[in-house]
Amino acid sequence: ETHTLPSAESAAHRGIPQSALGMADQAKITSIEVLESFRSSLILFIHRAHTRIDEVGDEVRRTRSWLQSDRRIHWEGEIRRRRRILDQAEAELHSARMSALTGNHSLQVLAARRARASVEDAEKKLQNVRRWSRDFDGAAEPLVKRLEILRGELDHELPKALAFLVAAQSALEAYAASGPPPRTDPPNPSPL
Repeated sequence: ETHTLPSAESAAHRGIPQSALGMADQAKITSIEVLESFRSSLILFIHRAHTRIDEVGDEVRRTRSWLQSDRRIHWEGEIRRRRRILDQAEAELHSARMSALTGNHSLQVLAARRARASVEDAEKKLQNVRRWSRDFDGAAEPLVKRLEILRGELDHELPKALAFLVAAQSALEAYAASGPPPRTDPPNPSPL
């Protein structure tokens, strides 16, 4: 059962043209190739997105390894090397102080200060590396999880979209091949 709408709720009142309300006798299909082009672009996008997600995952693993192994080992080695330099500078300063021949020890004092500052700098950098190593997973994991969600969408939802595009393209090709429906001319009014 249909009901007519009051004029305040009619299609014209709502701004809907009369032509939009009636069903057309046939659809106007201009380019099925656009669907094929879009499907190809979507396949390319899925491939490139997978590649980029893999690259980001690899970069996260490399950064973690760099922090936990390479940088830690580097700065531990630097601390040992700089402590040897500090020990040598302090030994030279002690020797200069004990020697009665030279009265001015300023070069040895300066060398010892610089060596001590260099050791302290390396120790700070090692502390930073340890802190970054400890905090890295906590900072990176939420971002990696977002990427995994995106990967899930790429693996599960976009193949459905591709299947829909193939089905739509097939349906439109079949429709276009069927040709227009036969026209039914309105009956000629008989003259009275």
